[in-house]
Amino acid sequence: MSTTTTTTPVKKVRQSGGTATLAGAPANRYDTVAWVTCFFMLIFHIGAVMALLDFTWSGLVVLLVTYYVSLVFGIGMAYHRLLTHRSFKTSKWFEYFLTICATLALEGGPLFWVATHRRHHQYSDADLDPHTPRHGGFWAHMGWIMFGHSEHNEVNVTAKYAPDLGRDPFMVWISRYHWVPLTVLGLILWAVGGWNWVLWGIFLRTTIGLHATWLVNSATHMWGSRRFETRDDSRNNWWVALLTFGEGWHNNHHAHPTSAAHGLAWYEIDVTYLHIKLFEKLGLIWNVRKAKLPEHVEQAA
Repeated sequence: MSTTTTTTPVKKVRQSGGTATLAGAPANRYDTVAWVTCFFMLIFHIGAVMALLDFTWSGLVVLLVTYYVSLVFGIGMAYHRLLTHRSFKTSKWFEYFLTICATLALEGGPLFWVATHRRHHQYSDADLDPHTPRHGGFWAHMGWIMFGHSEHNEVNVTAKYAPDLGRDPFMVWISRYHWVPLTVLGLILWAVGGWNWVLWGIFLRTTIGLHATWLVNSATHMWGSRRFETRDDSRNNWWVALLTFGEGWHNNHHAHPTSAAHGLAWYEIDVTYLHIKLFEKLGLIWNVRKAKLPEHVEQAA
């Protein structure tokens, strides 16, 4: 069963590009270095380069399959549209399955991811936004996770922004051991396809996936079009949407955060939402929320 809501859009505007320096931004945000995170980022980027030097067709297939699973089923469906915004409902076993898929992206456990994203929506492009480009494009892209005080180990932050997940023993456990599924996958790939599959299915695939997700934090707040005049700098960016299976329709998302569909016009391809609709037809998902554009806005989009 789908729930469709028609919302009255705010003033429609179209603009592109541009960032600004936020007055009052913390001048010491680079003072603290997350050395463990930086170490693993270095290792994974080195592994990504090694993969490119050892091309095989089977390795490419492994990369495409694992990229698809981790970003569509994982980040897009589980972490973002289900756990963060509750844009649809599902059974616990399927919720846990999707969450495990999300951990394969190496973007942290669900408590960290959800708390960070909910905080982002509360303070979007304001001083307390964890990753606004108003603090610099590099900061929004990956600097925030390598420096400063990200919410990885901030128990008080996760308790405030993700109390629903904090009451779920599985979510607490997988948040602590979010690296386990990726490690198991790496061992399976090594046993079946050797180091080539590990390089392509773990190191290169994860590195590409991280940058694709980070582009949602950076690029879609700097470049693209704006259908809705939201209080932040969010934009609809078609090429980020392609890389992330629909997450790039970011202005739509910030205008309607609880909508399971991010692509609201017919030409805004949202692969993740297509999967949500498929699983709804199969009875695995229900109560799907979708924002619907008024007809005059859709025609002018």
